Amino acid sequence: MARRRSVTIGNKKRIIIGFLVFCFVLLCLCIRTGYVQVVKGVSYGKKAAAQQTKDEVVASNRGTIQDRNGESLAISTVKYSVWVRPTSIQTSSKASENQKKLHATAHKLAGIIKGMSEEDIYKKINVKTSLVKVAKYQDVNVADKVRSAGLDGVTLTQETKRYYPLGNFASQLLGSVTDDNHGLAGIEQYYDDTLRGIYGRSIKNTDASGNSLTYGNREYHKARNGYNVVLTMDEVIQSYAEDQIKKTKKSTGASRVSCLIMDPKTGEVLAMASTGGYDPNHSREPRTSDKASYEAMSEKQKLAYLNKMWRNPLVNDTYEPGSTFKLLTTGMALEEKVVNDTETFSCNGGLNVNGTFIKCWINPGSHGTETLKQAVGNSCNPVFMRLAQRVGKDKFYEYLDLFGVTSRTGIDYPGEALAQTQPKSKVGKVELSTMGFGQGIAVTPIQLLSTISSFGNDGMMMKPHLVKKITDQKGKTVRTIKPKAIRQTVSRESCDKILEYMEYVVAKGGGKKAQIKGVRVGGKTGTAQKKSATSSKYTGRIASFCGIAPVNDPQLTILYIVDEPEGDVYGSDVAAPAAQKVMKKTLRYMQTREND
Repeated sequence: MARRRSVTIGNKKRIIIGFLVFCFVLLCLCIRTGYVQVVKGVSYGKKAAAQQTKDEVVASNRGTIQDRNGESLAISTVKYSVWVRPTSIQTSSKASENQKKLHATAHKLAGIIKGMSEEDIYKKINVKTSLVKVAKYQDVNVADKVRSAGLDGVTLTQETKRYYPLGNFASQLLGSVTDDNHGLAGIEQYYDDTLRGIYGRSIKNTDASGNSLTYGNREYHKARNGYNVVLTMDEVIQSYAEDQIKKTKKSTGASRVSCLIMDPKTGEVLAMASTGGYDPNHSREPRTSDKASYEAMSEKQKLAYLNKMWRNPLVNDTYEPGSTFKLLTTGMALEEKVVNDTETFSCNGGLNVNGTFIKCWINPGSHGTETLKQAVGNSCNPVFMRLAQRVGKDKFYEYLDLFGVTSRTGIDYPGEALAQTQPKSKVGKVELSTMGFGQGIAVTPIQLLSTISSFGNDGMMMKPHLVKKITDQKGKTVRTIKPKAIRQTVSRESCDKILEYMEYVVAKGGGKKAQIKGVRVGGKTGTAQKKSATSSKYTGRIASFCGIAPVNDPQLTILYIVDEPEGDVYGSDVAAPAAQKVMKKTLRYMQTREND
C-alpha cells in the first residue's frame, strides 16, 4: 500500500504564489482588453476598417481632340495593366516553395509581356506588399493571354491611354499628356480640366490578400468622362502647311520653317505648323536623329531638350519681323495723316539719322524717287524710317499698344510669349527709325499675324483662338467659342490703302512669286537680321512673307517664316513662293468645301 505524499508548507506556498501570479496575469489581461476595447476601441476600429477597406480611383475617359470637321487627332484607347498579389502566391509555409512559385509566375508572365524579362518581373513581385503593378498599357491580346494562363494572384485592370493616330502631326499644337493622363503641353495642357473629366471612386471591404469580402460594404461612384475639344484648325489645311514647311526646310537648309494661317474675320487659327515637332505617343523620347546625343546629356540637359522640343515657336517664341512690320508703320502713318498717296520720297541707298548712316537693303544702289505705294512694293528702308520719325516716338508707342504688340493676344494656348520692345525712355531717333522697318523689336508670330489680319477685317482685330467648341461624349455641343472682337486698330479707309499696297507688292513688287492666277493676293516680304542666342550680334537671317487672299474678300491670312536659310536669304525668294503654294491649295480646298 502506497504512502500518501504529505503536503508540506513549502508546497502550499508555491501553489499560493502560482495562483496569485495567475490571478495577476489574468487581471492584467482583463485591464489590457478593457483598455483596447473601451479606451482605444474607436481608434483601433478605424484602423481595422482602413485595413479592410480598398479605396480605388476610377479613371475617367479623356475627351477627344478633333479638327473643325470632326476628324480625330487625339483619342483615348482601352489598355490593360497587369497586377500581381504576392501574398496570394506565397501560400506555403516553406520559403523555398514560395520562391519557386514566384519564379514560375515570373517565367510565365515574361513569355506574355513583351519587353520584360523574367528577372525584371521576379524583382517586382518578390516583395511583401499585397499588390504590385507589373506592367501597364498592355494591348487586349496580352490581356487575353494573361487571362488564359490562369495564374494565381495575377489580375488585370482596364484603363485608358492617350493615342495620337497621326503621330507627329500638329504635335506642337496638340501637345501631349503624362503617364497618368494629365495635360503636359499644348492644347492637352491648356484644356486639361475640360478633357480630363472627373475621376470616380470604388470603395469595398477586402481581406488581407485584397479579395472582396462577400459580407463587406461596397460603394461605387461613377467617373464623369471628359468633354471633347473641337479645334478651329482644319486637318487638310494643316497638312498643306506641314508638307510645305518640310520641303522648304530641305531645299533651303533652314534651321526651322513655320507657317501660320488665320481667318481674319473670326480670329480662328486654320493651321499652325513648324518643323521639328515630336511623336506625342512617345513625348519623352528624343527625335531619332538626336538619340545618341540625348543619351550623353545630363538629366538637366535632357529636360531642357524636351522642353525645347515641346515648344511652339509660333506662340512661345519671339523674332524680329523685319520688313513685314512695315505694314504696321504704314498703318500708323496713314492713320495719323502724315503721308498721302501723291507724296514722293527719294532713296539714295540709305538715310543719315543723327550722324549714323543706316543703309537701305538694296545698298549699294537706290530706289530713287517713289510714292508710298512704290516704297511698300520696294520695301524701302529710308521711307519707313522717315514715316516713323513723322509719327513720333510717343504716337509710335501708342500704336504698338493699339496693335497689341505690347501685350499678349490671349490665345488659348499655354506659355504665350510677350513681345520684346525697347524701353520708351531709351529710344532715340536711331532706335525709332530702325523700329520703323522692323528691326530692334521682337514679336511673336501670332501677334504679328493678328494685327495684319485686322487690315483684312476693316481694321477690327479679332482675338486669335484655337478651339471652336466643346462637345460631350455623344457629340452634343456644350459650349461654343464665339469670335471676339478686341479693338479697332486703324480706320477702314487706312485698311483699304494697306490692302491696295499689299496687292501692289505681289503684282509688281518684291512679292511677285506669291501670285496666284485668278486670285487677288496681297502680301509683304521680310528679311530680318537675326541676333545670336549668346550675344547681341546679328549672325543670321530670317526670311518671311505675310499675305492676305483674296484681297477683295479676305478669307485667310498667312505668315510663312524661314529661319536661317542657306544661299538665297530673302523673303521674296524662299518664303513668298512657299506661301503661294500653301495659299493656292488652301483657297481651292475652301472653295470646294463651300460648294459641297
